[in-house]
Amino acid sequence: MKFIKTILNSVSFVFIILTLLNCQSDDGTVSCVPSYTISKSINLSMPLYVNLNNPGGWIYLEGINTGSRGLIVVNTGVGYKAYDRNAPHICPTGKSTIYVKDNLKMVCDEDGSEWILTTGQPTKVANRSPRTYQVIANGNQLLITN
Repeated sequence: MKFIKTILNSVSFVFIILTLLNCQSDDGTVSCVPSYTISKSINLSMPLYVNLNNPGGWIYLEGINTGSRGLIVVNTGVGYKAYDRNAPHICPTGKSTIYVKDNLKMVCDEDGSEWILTTGQPTKVANRSPRTYQVIANGNQLLITN
């Protein structure tokens, strides 16, 4: 009986350690949110992207290498941010795509979650920010990548 108890304690200890290590590698989203290669270059001189030339301006970016639901790209006033449109705190559903509302916040209709558009900080329901991607500005070009 003591032998079995020792083995169960060892297995429990290993499980706890693995769980803690897994939490440390959290990318800010629940594990069921898909991860894709993001690689998109946009030219801010093109009329399609004119909103990004002003602080607070934003666009939806869709197409090849923009993830499963596209991106929200925003001019924060001090740089640019690119957010994944999958809600980061719930598994994807038909209503969990993040969209911009009132040019100030991002919203998820699945559960009413909200985030500040320029910072990604959650303000309602969600406990984490949307997944963000690196945005490199070079003149009139933006490169969005992970």
